[in-house]
Amino acid sequence: MDSQAPGPNGGADAAVAVPDPSGPPAPPYPAALEISYPQELNRWLPLVKWLLAVPHYIALFFVGIGAFFVLIYAFFVVLFTGRWPRGAFDFVVGTLRWGFRVVAYIHLMTDVYPPFSLEDDPQYPVRLNVAYPEHIDNWRPLVQWLLAIPYVIVAGVLYYLTAIMTLIALVTVLFTKEIPRGVFELMMPGLRWTLRGNAYSYFMADEYPPFVWG
Repeated sequence: MDSQAPGPNGGADAAVAVPDPSGPPAPPYPAALEISYPQELNRWLPLVKWLLAVPHYIALFFVGIGAFFVLIYAFFVVLFTGRWPRGAFDFVVGTLRWGFRVVAYIHLMTDVYPPFSLEDDPQYPVRLNVAYPEHIDNWRPLVQWLLAIPYVIVAGVLYYLTAIMTLIALVTVLFTKEIPRGVFELMMPGLRWTLRGNAYSYFMADEYPPFVWG
């Protein structure tokens, strides 16, 4: 993973780098997602990507169950100690990373098949990171999910925009083998907002996600 410098939450900077990054500039936040803009895509893959991703759906179902119990464990540890267990934190981040790779794949944003892995891969065109916080206020697991509701609602609306842009991308890829850069850029905020909402809801960051386009 990229070298990490201390961030505002006492953890590390979550920034990740990809070639030819897409989307509007993302605001500084402990959760980061970047996707490389693909210059050319396979014309016919959009018709079958949802099917090719089925093995990932199955694997993520079981990984997600594990992440659920890890979150319950972390809830009580943070409640009493104010610290995320590092192994538990990395597992949840890895689950998010795996899930967002699959989401980007089925939204036609990359033709590179996602790896069955929780680990960061600097060579993969979709990269995600959440900076590890050195300390989380003990009370946050009790209420942070509730505080996140306004942000999560807006994130859901923006993700709906991503879905609409995917339908447009389907047509353009079938006829031109590419997604117009402007369409691709509109697909990014919904994914980033969803990630930031998840990270905050899971008390992985104590900074409220910014209501900023990007």
